[in-house]
Amino acid sequence: MTPQAMQPATYNPGFEGSTSATLDKEQIVNFIEDAGVIPALRVRSAEEALYVAESLAEAGLRVIEISAKAPEDLSIISHVASYLPKSIVGAGGITSPAMARRCIDAGARFLTSDALILDTVEFAANEKMPVVPGAFTPTEILAAWNAGADFVKVVPCDAAGGASYIRSIKAAFPDVRLIAAGGVTQQTALGLIAAGATALGVGRDLIPSEAVRLRQTARIQELARRFLNFVDNGRIEAAGRNSA
Repeated sequence: MTPQAMQPATYNPGFEGSTSATLDKEQIVNFIEDAGVIPALRVRSAEEALYVAESLAEAGLRVIEISAKAPEDLSIISHVASYLPKSIVGAGGITSPAMARRCIDAGARFLTSDALILDTVEFAANEKMPVVPGAFTPTEILAAWNAGADFVKVVPCDAAGGASYIRSIKAAFPDVRLIAAGGVTQQTALGLIAAGATALGVGRDLIPSEAVRLRQTARIQELARRFLNFVDNGRIEAAGRNSA
């Protein structure tokens, strides 16, 4: 089956033919928002990361976040970015401007963190690099947005109450683009989007370690299509609720 045949409704043909290196910050932000799903990947090798990223791309999901916490992760990011130039490869787990710099130099096209580190947010904003800091409380979320974040990752979202918390935060800060992460599953995905999340950060429920180890491509791609459909249907539900 070709990638074109498996494109979900969220696929944006405006990016067709582009490589991530030719996209500016605004285009990458739009690309991530359009996809609505950021797969979070922790792997043991560049070959494994490339396998997962290729599988997701063939299912219509050309965004992936690769953990940058281990020293060898920089070479993995560089490898995937080089071999899949039409995918948007990001670096996750950023803890400092110096780490962010290394990831950008390795080929990362967006940066994410699991906590609010304001100097990293400001560094990324100055570098015109999309940045997604983690935050939990309303104060942290607003501080991240005011510092120049392009999205704010609400993490761990399940610990805060899931969809009900996203709905409350969105009501308080309607302009903030929220990414729900931490405990996102097939059971909660649609509700989080319907509550107002712009996108979902998903790890093992989208990329099971067993599926990667056994090279179960069809399983990974089916999960990718499911989460993309949850985003589509959640946005339809949200639009209907807002127009009522």
